[in-house]
Amino acid sequence: MISEVGTPGRDERDGRVRVGALAPLTPPGWQEAGRHLLAGMELAVREVNDAGGIEGRPLELVVRDTAADPDRAAAAVDELARLGVAALAGEYHSVVARAAAARADALGLPFLCSSAVLDALTEHPSPWVARLAPAQSHGWRIYADHLLAAGHRRIAVAAEPSVYWASGSRVLRDHLAPRGGTVIEVDLRESTPASVCDALVDGRATALLLLAGHPEPAVSIARSVRRDRRLAEILIGAPAGQPEFAAWTRALGDDGAEVPFLRYLPERLGPLGTRVGTALRGRLAEEPSFVAFEGYDTVAVLAEMLRAHGTDRTRIAASWADVSVEGTRGRIRFSRTPDLGVWQWAWAPVQVVDRDPARPGRFRVLRSADAAARYARGDPRR
Repeated sequence: MISEVGTPGRDERDGRVRVGALAPLTPPGWQEAGRHLLAGMELAVREVNDAGGIEGRPLELVVRDTAADPDRAAAAVDELARLGVAALAGEYHSVVARAAAARADALGLPFLCSSAVLDALTEHPSPWVARLAPAQSHGWRIYADHLLAAGHRRIAVAAEPSVYWASGSRVLRDHLAPRGGTVIEVDLRESTPASVCDALVDGRATALLLLAGHPEPAVSIARSVRRDRRLAEILIGAPAGQPEFAAWTRALGDDGAEVPFLRYLPERLGPLGTRVGTALRGRLAEEPSFVAFEGYDTVAVLAEMLRAHGTDRTRIAASWADVSVEGTRGRIRFSRTPDLGVWQWAWAPVQVVDRDPARPGRFRVLRSADAAARYARGDPRR
């Protein structure tokens, strides 16, 4: 089918090099995340083209909205493959990215996943799929260590049914149990915000983690817990990153502060990250999230691969191990990591942050994997 539309990745009519882009741009997808992801990808495409494109040919994104629907994402991959894109980029939702990765693997289409963290992104090792975001087991263990360091041993998780949330609960339980922690599971299929509060009291939990969709039911649960006098001392957490986006503060106001979440940014951005952050701020008219930086880095990596190896899909997929690209958050290289079936950047920087209760528009860094790694090397810089 690919031969019917000419050379994969290149439109023979105008010489453009095309890359498919997946993002959740409409409900029930997390639209704000999709908008930031796409803004990062589009900025990188513009900069590639301003610098001469791919060997003189313009780079173009062919965007498809996944709407957080795995079937829709798989169909989009089929369509993009027929259109002859050289590679596939993007996606935010882990379950959706897993469906896209399965189709990309079956079709022999290189896929660089931007944001999804689910460890089992593919059912078997794939030469076609690589990922920028840290695996869930890596980032969520760092989050669990933050909870333990803050003195939390009885931790409730209010979880919706999902492979992603179930995987997160398992990572937390497996990491916390040997260290004296207990995970109390609250099934949101059988709960209301009020009954979640009762379960926290009955279980003597000191922390509640929202493993639930945004805005609902996460916002309603957070609001109910904040207003329950019995739970005045409880910590609310959201490891999946719901408070990263401005919609969280718009929905909850001051109740949305002091909710720790995972963010994949370094302690300080370097010159490239600073410049890109300024440009993203102009495009988004708000502070760019880590997801926007992931989008930019995805296209930056693929552009370098296209320059080096052309638009042949097999050559692109065979070159993951050769990648060495300066991204906005550090130098990006891919390797095979134990227990993961994809080529992985190991690892993007990981932070645990929250919104400052004094200034909810400002983030506070509570824990940084970068700092821990430097201390392990004997480097005293903060």
